[in-house]
Amino acid sequence: MGHAQKVFDKMSEPNTASWNTLFRGYSHVEFYWDIVVLFARMNHDGALPNCFTFPMVVKSCAKVNASREGKQVHCLVVKYGFISNSFVGTSLIDMYSSWGSIGDAYKVFAEIPQKNVVAWTCIIVAYISYRDMLSARRLFDVAPERDVILWNTIVSGYIEVGDMVAARELFNKMPNRDVQSWNTMLNGYANNRDVESFEKIFKEMPERNVFSWNGLIGGYARNGLLSDVLESFKRMLVEGKVLPNDATLVTVLSSCSRLGALDMGKWVHVYAERIGYKGNLFVGNALIDMYAKCGVIEKAVDVFNHLHKKDIITWNTIINSLAMHGNAADALSLFDRMKHAGVKPDEVTFVGILSACTHMGLVRDGFTYFQSMVDNYSLVPQIEHYGCMVDLLGRAGLLKQAVNFVRNMPVKPDAVIWAALLGACRIYKNVEIAELALTHLIELEPKNPANFVMLSNIYKDLGRWEDVAKLKVAMRDTGFKKVPGCSVIEVNDGVVEFYSLDERHPETENIYRALRGLTILLRSYGYVPNPGNVA
Repeated sequence: MGHAQKVFDKMSEPNTASWNTLFRGYSHVEFYWDIVVLFARMNHDGALPNCFTFPMVVKSCAKVNASREGKQVHCLVVKYGFISNSFVGTSLIDMYSSWGSIGDAYKVFAEIPQKNVVAWTCIIVAYISYRDMLSARRLFDVAPERDVILWNTIVSGYIEVGDMVAARELFNKMPNRDVQSWNTMLNGYANNRDVESFEKIFKEMPERNVFSWNGLIGGYARNGLLSDVLESFKRMLVEGKVLPNDATLVTVLSSCSRLGALDMGKWVHVYAERIGYKGNLFVGNALIDMYAKCGVIEKAVDVFNHLHKKDIITWNTIINSLAMHGNAADALSLFDRMKHAGVKPDEVTFVGILSACTHMGLVRDGFTYFQSMVDNYSLVPQIEHYGCMVDLLGRAGLLKQAVNFVRNMPVKPDAVIWAALLGACRIYKNVEIAELALTHLIELEPKNPANFVMLSNIYKDLGRWEDVAKLKVAMRDTGFKKVPGCSVIEVNDGVVEFYSLDERHPETENIYRALRGLTILLRSYGYVPNPGNVA
């Protein structure tokens, strides 16, 4: 655009087409304020705008929230006689509605003499964005022409406000439903956590595209049905009519990471590269996260190093992953690389950096990084960052400093912060601060018996059995039991969950026989179980 501007500036008398070309160029690179400034220059030079000029300028005023300039442009639209042009009119409707001026948007709509279906859709979208479905529906009912886009728009409006009954009634009345209509309802049910309904819609669909499959797979993911995500993806590949896109692959890889399904994740990695997504930024970010959460940090680093394009999410994912795996020195080294690459860190970055300092016991460095958030990057520390600092001080054995830090925090400490302090007290056998932490935890999480277990273990370590008994009574009085630990293992292309003393699996007898054999083998090598953490 710099070269284009120089060429334009050398033109003695640029015509309207030349101005429009320059506006279009700046619009492509999203330099909207430049368009507003250039239009003022165009108007000053006496060049006449046309019906192609105004929509670009009006859109730019909306994008940069230039309300005064936008109203001036509106005056020029009227002056030059373009208010009857539907394209110019709809751009003005969009502009006013983006500012929340729904009354002005309707006035523009009313002034358009020949309202086509685009204008009707535009004003209805304006009311939907204002969450005024009553007005939107009234306009829809009197619209002289209603194409499939307008039908989809009003159905989407009801979905956005959570009225699935009205959305379904309109969907059933829709005369010419296309695949987008079905996808709209599918995503509506998925977003409203109605699994049975979105499964039913998917089965009824006469035609499916990649967005249909993404709606089904994404719906399962949003509802925590991660095994169904993988099964649906396999079914999509078996049917073979539609290829997945990067959004599909990201959702599947995210489910693999949450399930610990490493083998499936590896297969998706190979498949993604085979169908042309090698080096794709979104897939790459998901792969880094998947490998890290499945315990293969070396592979996560390898994917990171082979990505030619990296965004803030890429850097944050690898830095946090390295910190999570205890590779704190590598995390801090990558943070330096990130800064040298010209990428500005955000709040998520510093969670990883402070966690890395915690793992290495770098108290002074941790405080330096914490302060740099404000001093160097104008970032306001959030509760997560304060939690990292409390954890850093606690693990370093600086429990009194940690308590003082918590008391001086500008935000109210949450249960995570007090739990981190309680965990540190277990390491350093500090009963006094542990009891203080438990007092606050009982206020914040009165129904969580796990907090009692932590203090009970401290009492056990110190041989204070009477206090252990009192805590067990207090824990029993809450009426809630500690949620048992859950293990997830990938077996034969599937994922199986196990709880302590779980007997639901059809192969339970064989599983426990194998477990007893492993226990005998371990003890033959001198292994002695430590039940100290069991309560």
